[in-house]
Parts: sequence; C-alpha cells; structure tokens
Amino acid sequence: MKKVFALMLALVMLLSVVACGSKTTETTTPKTETKTETKTETKTETKTETKTEAKVYKVAMICDSSISDGGWGAACYNAMIDAAKINGWETAYSDMIDQSAYYDTIVSYCDLGYDLIYAPGNQYSDAVLQAAEEYPEIAFALLNGAATTPEKAKNKNVTSLLPNAKQIGWIAGALAGLMTESGTIAFIGGMELDTTKAKYAGYAEAAAYVGEKAGKTVKTLDIVYSNSFSASDKGIEFAKAFIDQGADVFFGDASAVDSGARQAIDEANKAAGAVKIFDIAQPSDILGQNECIICSQVTDNSSLVSLSMQAVMNGTFGGEVIYGTLQNGALSAGRISDLVPAEIQTQYKAYLDEMVADTFMK
Repeated sequence: MKKVFALMLALVMLLSVVACGSKTTETTTPKTETKTETKTETKTETKTETKTEAKVYKVAMICDSSISDGGWGAACYNAMIDAAKINGWETAYSDMIDQSAYYDTIVSYCDLGYDLIYAPGNQYSDAVLQAAEEYPEIAFALLNGAATTPEKAKNKNVTSLLPNAKQIGWIAGALAGLMTESGTIAFIGGMELDTTKAKYAGYAEAAAYVGEKAGKTVKTLDIVYSNSFSASDKGIEFAKAFIDQGADVFFGDASAVDSGARQAIDEANKAAGAVKIFDIAQPSDILGQNECIICSQVTDNSSLVSLSMQAVMNGTFGGEVIYGTLQNGALSAGRISDLVPAEIQTQYKAYLDEMVADTFMK
C-alpha cells in the first residue's frame, strides 16, 4: 500500500503543484534546450550539427519544519537554493511533513526522477536508508546524519553531511559564558538526537570554561526537548520556565521552537524595561530578527550540499562523511550585537581564534 500511495503522490506532484494539508511542494521549470544549426558549403554538401545542452540535475528537500521558520528549516532550504544556483540544479521541496510521511515523500521524488534527495536531519535516517536500498541509482544526502549511516547503505548511495556539533556548541557557549550575569544559562532541544546532545555538551563545557577564566561559575540548566521543530508555543513555555530559574542566556536546536523562546525572552525584557536576557541563534546569521539575539552560530550548509552535488555530477557520490568544521570554514560566528560590550567582543573573538587553531580548552 505504501508503494501505491507513493506512486499516486508522484503523479500528483508531476501534474501540478498542490498545497495539501501542511505539505508544500515547489518545482522549478526544467531548462532543457536543443539547438540545430545547418551549414551549406559550396560543394552542394549539407552538414547538420545538433547540439543538446548537458543534463539538468534535480534536487529535492524534505523537511518536517517550515522553510520560513526563521531557523533550521529556513537555513537548510536556503543552503539547497544557494548550492543549486552555484551548480545549475533545479530544486523542489516538501516541508511540514509528519514523520509517518518521510518515506512516502522521499519515494515520490525518486519516482519523479530526482538525482539527489536532501534530508536535513538525523531523524530521516531510517526512511533514507530504506529508500536508498530501493533506488540504487539515486543519491541521498543526510545533513547531520551519523558518521556510521553511509556504511549502512547497501548501495553506497548515501552520504552524511556532518557539521561538527561540539564546535557548534563551543561557538555559542563561549559567548554565553562571557555574557551571563546570573551564572545560569539554558538550552532548548527539538528532538533527542545525537547531534543535539553534542551541541548541548559543547555549549555547557565552553560556557563553564570561559566563565571560570573570567572568575565566575556558569551552570547550564538541564536540556529540555519539545519533540517537535514547529511547536513555537513549547518554546514560549520552556523559555518562561528557564527565566524563572534565573537563565539569562539561551541557545537552542529546535527551529521554530527557538523562535517561540525568543518571543518570550523579548517579552520578559520589555517588561523589565531593558535587554538583560539574551539569545544566541543558529544555524544562520539572523542578528536583528529579535532584540534579544546577540550573535548567531553560522553553519555554511550550502558548501556541504554543493560538495554532494558535485560528487553526483562527477559520479563519485556516496559511502562517505563530509565534515564541516571551524577549520575548513563551514562553521563560524555571525555578527555580534552592540549589546555585547567591546571588551567582551574582543575576548570572544580571541576564543574563536583558539577554536580555529585547535587550542581551545587545552
């Protein structure tokens, strides 16, 4: 029945762009052109030369959050778009899909002949591996996929794009440790993924280390999970609870849930008459989106997606992990708010330099 459903879904997507429930699908019009040029020479001989443009490759992204959530979903979608522009690919996406629909949505794009399926999250691993076994000719790029996932693909057509989660936590944690006045900071998780837990661990240890160097003790409250990337109301609820516990710097890995948390933080600051509670965003630079944001941890996922596309075109895709780190430029810190004092900005940048030089906390 799943296969029948997937085939029906593929036909619907091929014939028209339909908004059904919470799923959105966008497909770019193919750009294939054939040119015919005829040359007649003086010896009554006619030569016909036909030129056909190179294959136009297609990538589709599936996502369980919204591509306009101002967080994870938006950043991952923009990464695909940017990589596609660089490499001349066509794009499509389905967002706000339920976990039960991961596999069927992937298969619908496989049946439509997409060359690369891009799934931004480790939560898609099971569906990706199942589809990859059934469609050996199609490539699957799993952002934040586990390092062991590619070797599980029987057809060697799965690649994990893996930003260094601990370094992501460090980038946020170092600033949190410098900025906290209460000595209490917080972290909100979407789902209990290995990458989320690694970000939390890096955040907590960097904040504690930087705080100690500054002569203060910094405690990170226990992580909470919303079990969703779209429940902004959960973010509001969690942020209010953390603020009541004294947290004055936040970081998260929960997409729209983080947006809800920022809303609650802004409201608390407004009620207090001053911005004293801060948020560090990720994975794109969104300074100015909310008053409470003082910096963003930035992940250049477009570079990782672009490397996947190039491997597909070169026929070398699959069976590997492509890492993103501070050292290769895939990870960085974004712009810093004027709310951060100049001396703290200088200290923070020095810590970032240590991270790049691999001397941080050593």
